[in-house]
Amino acid sequence: MSKVKIGKKIPAFTSTLDDGSEIKSTDLIGKNIVIYFYPKDSTPGCTKEGEDFRDLYKKFTQCNAVIFGVSRDSVASHEKFKTKYNFPFHLISDESESLCKLFDVIKEKNMYGRKYMGIERSTFLINDEGILVEEWRKVKVKGHAQAVLDTLDKN
Repeated sequence: MSKVKIGKKIPAFTSTLDDGSEIKSTDLIGKNIVIYFYPKDSTPGCTKEGEDFRDLYKKFTQCNAVIFGVSRDSVASHEKFKTKYNFPFHLISDESESLCKLFDVIKEKNMYGRKYMGIERSTFLINDEGILVEEWRKVKVKGHAQAVLDTLDKN
């Protein structure tokens, strides 16, 4: 599977949403797409990032954008996380890591000297023609959602 590249059309994908339904990237042509990858539901940084996107959601929709959060958590976990924090956007369950691999966000991490493979917090902005226009890797949560919105406003 080819990886995404800025300035290129993203490869077609199908993913499972928090409500168990499927979404196809081809169904999203005509909308700007924000896909943010995060390590784990209900952890402090991931919760804060989701809340920031939630709080700016109306401004994103005014820019003809849809938002998707992605982690390897299950549909059931996503459903609880989304409900608890009132996220108005869908979360994608990527237990198979197919979307994570497409966007190349699975990286070696190190916590307390233990190395493991996990999701590197990353965000991707895809325009209404399906072309990747911006990516943020090794994201720091504070101010990130606003930075994505500012970039979307310029495009």
